[in-house]
Amino acid sequence: MAKVNQAPQKNNPPKPNKKFSTPRLLAQIRKDFERIPDHRISTPKFSLPDVLMSGLAIFGLKYRSLLDFDHHRNEERVRANLRDLYGVIQAPCDTQLRTVLDEVSPADLCTPFISIHHQLMSQDILKNYMHLDAILVGIDGTGHLSSLKISCSKCCQKNHHNGETEYYHQLLMASIVHPDKAQVFPLFPEPITCQDGETKNDCESNASKRLLQKIRDAFPDQKIIILQDSLSGNGPHVKLLKKLDFSYIIRVQTGDHQSLFEEVDKRLCAGQVEEFEELGKDGILRGYRFVNDVPLNKTHPDVLVNFLEYWEIRKDGKEYNFAWITDIRLIKTNVHKVMRGGRTRWKIENENINTLKNQGYHLEHNYGHGKKHLATIFAMLMLLAFLVDQVQELCCDLFKAAHQECRSRISLWEAVRGLFTRFLLGCWETLWLVIIYGSKGGVLQPDTS
Repeated sequence: MAKVNQAPQKNNPPKPNKKFSTPRLLAQIRKDFERIPDHRISTPKFSLPDVLMSGLAIFGLKYRSLLDFDHHRNEERVRANLRDLYGVIQAPCDTQLRTVLDEVSPADLCTPFISIHHQLMSQDILKNYMHLDAILVGIDGTGHLSSLKISCSKCCQKNHHNGETEYYHQLLMASIVHPDKAQVFPLFPEPITCQDGETKNDCESNASKRLLQKIRDAFPDQKIIILQDSLSGNGPHVKLLKKLDFSYIIRVQTGDHQSLFEEVDKRLCAGQVEEFEELGKDGILRGYRFVNDVPLNKTHPDVLVNFLEYWEIRKDGKEYNFAWITDIRLIKTNVHKVMRGGRTRWKIENENINTLKNQGYHLEHNYGHGKKHLATIFAMLMLLAFLVDQVQELCCDLFKAAHQECRSRISLWEAVRGLFTRFLLGCWETLWLVIIYGSKGGVLQPDTS
């Protein structure tokens, strides 16, 4: 067994962000886990915080399966690294992990998300994420588990024409996004699963109602602009947003909002709609058409929205068209910012969901279905690990330097997991320095402890 010594001093070595270092974030998560009530009656062999932190370690280290983690967990160096880096005194086997986590309520896992976001807000990290004097929160749903054979009490069901029944789980995800920032900060997700006492499938619309209320409860004084797709552009949903004191920018399409577009066309013919085009330095021709106080539809004529249509024609002749409704009063000087805010919703798909599915997190891999909450708990722990990574990617010079050295996230995860399973590390700083400097950053010595 080998032990890694910390790197020698360099002229300007990267340093960890003390307020948002990996150990600081993990310590806060552990503290929140310790507040979760343990459902077990008898004295457990493994504490609930240890079980939860073990699950977090699996996704933090990007293990491809619980069996891979189970294979390593009893090795002396891995036990030591779990203790020193994740605070895990004793890690359970994969069967015990599934059994315990299956009984944990997803609502209890919201707290560490909220704690980290409150820290980001209190330390002004999110000050640079303000857009239109508010924080943009993109919302979108995604599937994370489906099966034709395995099901649980929380599964939604889809009956296919061939007679097969598909069982599936989905999440409605919400993330803080910004037009100019690569990092996104996920909030707690809302499970789209069969609700207690209900016989019908849950849906994204109902999950959105629950999620919006929880976001407002968690951040009662924060000015937030909600970014959603065309499904949310209906009267009851817009009224809910205003009731909860959210601003909004919602994508609309002619197929879903025919009367809205017809009304805009009428006002355009009457000369009541403003429009203009401008040629950018990048050679892109951008056009804007906007009007305020338009009835959303014939069913809800009392719901007045502001309408923005945007088009761009690029050098190659390709044309792109978008349209949104918003409660933000539109004037010529702010439509560009509103457009950029509306288009930022794609970041929750590309920077959040796509990353979780294709860049080492394995969101769609079946880590365990369980009988109650297991599939959702695994997805939430994965998202919590992703939040820690995103904070590090923005705030920690050590993490950023290690990422740059490895060139890609997947290569970084492989390097982290390789060192974690092969050497005694002692602390996160040592891990990052060895990745950054290689053999010059850490000297391998026999473990004489």
